Amino acid sequence: MALPSRTSEIKPKMDVKLTMEELRYMTLFQDVTGVTPKDCIVDEARNAILFIVDPGRLGQAVGRRGSNVRQLSKLLGKNIEIIEWADNLEDFVKNLFMPARVLGAKLVTHPNRKILYVMVDPKDKGIAIGKNGRNVAKARIVLKRYFDIDNVVIV
Repeated sequence: MALPSRTSEIKPKMDVKLTMEELRYMTLFQDVTGVTPKDCIVDEARNAILFIVDPGRLGQAVGRRGSNVRQLSKLLGKNIEIIEWADNLEDFVKNLFMPARVLGAKLVTHPNRKILYVMVDPKDKGIAIGKNGRNVAKARIVLKRYFDIDNVVIV
């Protein structure tokens, strides 16, 4: 099987299994925001819950001035992060690293692992990496789940 040559052609795998806890969080998210999430990822290490929503629904999910995010965070006692879905790797990576300006992404496949190199605007490198590398850790978790990518490197 030939690998797609561009990151804009790489499609996600959609056979993600959800736990009962994640399903409960998704139901609460829908009740609070009115948006049905595509996925929910509980990140115990960062005390966060990541919700992935359909394209164009991010604003409604976040709420006016972040009201929905604040309400969910208060109810669940965890940090809430909402990511907008995209059907290809490059756009999904751009959404993951918002508000940092992603210039491009290159997937390098080794025999037993995949590494994604994300090129960001030099002024936004700190934003892309995040405090203590939290944005890279978040990207690593989400990209492992959907694209089976083992490592994310910001360049």
